[in-house]
Amino acid sequence: MSAITYRLPTSKYERLKQLAKSQNISVNRLIDELSTMALASYDAKTSFELRARKGDKKRGLEILEKL
Repeated sequence: MSAITYRLPTSKYERLKQLAKSQNISVNRLIDELSTMALASYDAKTSFELRARKGDKKRGLEILEKL
């Protein structure tokens, strides 16, 4: 496991502390969960973009029309 030092405004830190407290977790755990969500979003976007490059644009639009 790695440790990082991150500087942010006191007001933002206080808000993060409140959010963590409302979820009954530590600020460290909150930051871990938020970074996990950001990475999952990035991975999904990257995967989608790779698939989109290989796909058939017309077929993709046809599928979207069905939604």
